[in-house]
Order: sequence, then structure tokens, then C-alpha cells
Amino acid sequence: MAISLVGLDADDTLWHNETIFRLTHERFNALLADFADAGTVETRLTEIERRNLAVYGYGAKGFTLSMLETALEISDRQASTAVIAEILAAGREMMAHPIDPLPGVREALEVLAAESRLVLITKGDLFHQEQKLAASGLGSLFHGVEVVSEKTADTYVRAFARHGGSAETALMAGNSVRSDILPALAAGAHAALIPYPLVWAHEAADPPADHPRYRELTSLADLPGWIEELRTSPR
Repeated sequence: MAISLVGLDADDTLWHNETIFRLTHERFNALLADFADAGTVETRLTEIERRNLAVYGYGAKGFTLSMLETALEISDRQASTAVIAEILAAGREMMAHPIDPLPGVREALEVLAAESRLVLITKGDLFHQEQKLAASGLGSLFHGVEVVSEKTADTYVRAFARHGGSAETALMAGNSVRSDILPALAAGAHAALIPYPLVWAHEAADPPADHPRYRELTSLADLPGWIEELRTSPR
């Protein structure tokens, strides 16, 4: 099976993202310590953030708005302007955080790009995702970029087709079973899980068991080897 198109997730596949969110969670919990314990704050923030995904979508901007809403609710609208200002500052710092590719990512992408068309397929805010890709220095290695509101089987079918491929000859790689693996397999593509130490609860899901088009890899550096294995193996 020849793989002609490789879709790649961005956050926590090419560069750190969840680590930055976790640090911001800790900062947020400390800001609201006078109103509730960290567990209560986290529970309510998670509920509000999940509800707001349908309105704000994914990314740091929507997360900042959800933090503000949570702060107002937890404090019964008694949070000071100083606390609100700190939350806004935390959101801005997330948007401006330096982007450094994870170890071995550039080298792996260079190998992959020599054999297949690479398409970045990521969720989140369009401006911020484009900003992060530019800051990473990896943009020239990609044939195209797809910033989508949600990753579904249909999303992948349409994204692959737009870039001259089909699900049958495409492979999606990323760190989220829920977003990068299950819908890509449902579309008919191959899928490679590149685990990241931290997983956002919203992205948690059980990996497929013994699926012939699925492989969990240690790192992105192992992906060219699996693609070569697929190319040389019988159908």
C-alpha cells in the first residue's frame, strides 16, 4: 500500500501545547484560591469549557473566555479587576508562547516530505494556528494547511481530496485517539498515534484494538519506517 499523503496534527504532535495549558490551569487555580479550592475550580472550568466549545471552538482564545466566565461564576461576580486582568494576561501569554518543535520532528518531516505530500490538519483558532506554524519554522515542509472546527471522518475525506489524495492512500498521525485516530480510520485512512505525556480530558479515548490500519509509534521519527513497511507489504 503506497501512502501518497500524510496528514499531521499540530499541537502536542509537532510542538508542546497541553503543557502550556496545564501551567495556565495552575495559575488560574491560584488566582481563585480565595473563592474555592482547586478541585472545585477545575471541575467548573471543565464544564464551562466543554459547553463553550460549540460557541468558541478550540484554542487559547476560547479557553481564556471560559476562564473569565468561570471566575465570575465561582466568585459570584466578586472577583477583582486585578484578578480579571491576570486572567487576560495569562491568555495573552498563551497566545505569545514560544513555539519550538519537539525533538526529532523537523528531521522526521524532512524525510516524510521527500516521499509524500504533507498536510497539517489541526483544530483551533485559525490565526493562532497559522501563527504557531510560522513560528515553528516548519511551514515550508507542508503541501497544505487545514484548520478545522472538528475532526470527523468527513473532515478527513474532504481534506485529503482537497490536496489531491484519497483516504485509501492517506495516513493521519497525531497524539489524540479521539481526533486523530478514530475518525481517520472511520474515513478509511491509516492512522498513527504519536503519544504525548499529557492528554486533555476532552481528547481522551480508548485506542482501537488490533485494527489493521492503526499503529502506535514511539515518536514521529518512527513514522517513515511504518510507511515504508506499508509500501513494501502485500495488500
